[in-house]
Amino acid sequence: MLMEQVVQAARPQLEGRTLQELVVGVSMTACCLSDGRVGVSYMLRDRLPNGCSVFPYAQSAEGRPAAEIADWVVCGQDDLQRSIGASVLNAASQGLDIPDDDRTGLPFGLEPRPGDVIGMVGYIPPIARRLAACGAEMIIFDHGAWLEGDSDVQPTERQEELLPRCDMAVITGTATVNGTIDGLLALCPRAREIVLVGTSTPMFPVGFRGSGVTRLAGAWWDNAAKDDIFKKVSLAGGIRSLSPHMTLKLARV
Repeated sequence: MLMEQVVQAARPQLEGRTLQELVVGVSMTACCLSDGRVGVSYMLRDRLPNGCSVFPYAQSAEGRPAAEIADWVVCGQDDLQRSIGASVLNAASQGLDIPDDDRTGLPFGLEPRPGDVIGMVGYIPPIARRLAACGAEMIIFDHGAWLEGDSDVQPTERQEELLPRCDMAVITGTATVNGTIDGLLALCPRAREIVLVGTSTPMFPVGFRGSGVTRLAGAWWDNAAKDDIFKKVSLAGGIRSLSPHMTLKLARV
């Protein structure tokens, strides 16, 4: 599994650190490691089990080794446990030297060619519009937007049919949390560029070598703003409310 490689690549930034604090919201998950690094991941709640007291692992996570909690992104029993692991990876990646995303050109430095087909897994309208303006054909998959009747998107059931046509692919980092990343990459054999985007993207380029992923477009967080980040996450805040504390990052694999 790809995420096993990524967690292994993250080991040097995890060793010797513990998960100091954790907050689980309905939109995001946030953590703080013992060295003060803050990490955030998206909360996938659609497939979580119903009932009371069904997430006991969250209450026992604080104080445990960061490497142990990061492993949850691979072996977690549900999307919440994997989201906690992803937030730890996000925090730990701050120890690397990764440049800020230069947002003056096209998204992620991509260079679409006229007639290119670009697949987007997880609808991000501003990015889709900018790429389509270059003359590319956009094929967008988003289960939630499709259920709401958005005519611009395809149901995820058509990924197996349509993704193999794509010259480029933009995939949200949540695919590394919900266990779909390996299958999605297998459907992109002709894509010359594959970008993972979003705060759930684990920013460890070495871990993605040989996977087909060419760029990681994630985010780091202002460690000094930890209290405000935690407060907003606890009050169901999403990426928009947290964005003042976010720095976009871009790494080539």
